Amino acid sequence: MPLEQETMDMLIGGFSIIMGIAFIVVLLLMFSKKRKPYRVAYGLVIGFFVFFSWAISKALNAIRFDVNHPMASEEISLRLGIAGVLWAVSMLFLLFGLINFSSIRKNIVDTQ
Repeated sequence: MPLEQETMDMLIGGFSIIMGIAFIVVLLLMFSKKRKPYRVAYGLVIGFFVFFSWAISKALNAIRFDVNHPMASEEISLRLGIAGVLWAVSMLFLLFGLINFSSIRKNIVDTQ
C-alpha cells in the first residue's frame, strides 16, 4: 500500500515510544511491594502488550508489502489475518488481567 515516505517511520516510532512507556510503567507497578497481590494481573497486562505489539508489527508489515508482487493480495490478506489472530490473543490477555484485578480487589475487601 503506497504511503508517504516518512509515514511508516513515524508510525513505528510513535507506537514504540508509547508502548515502551506503558511497558515500563506496568513493570514498575508489578514489582512494587504495595501491589504484590496484583502481580499475576500485571503479568497478564504485559502479555497483552507483547501480543498487541506483535499484532501491530504484522499489520505494519502487511501495509508495507510490495503491491507489485504476483500474489500480493493473498499475502497481504494472510498477514492481516495473522495480525487479527494476534490481536484477539492480546485482548484475551487484557480481559483475563481485568478479571484478575476485579477478583483480587473483591478478595481484599472481603477479608477486611
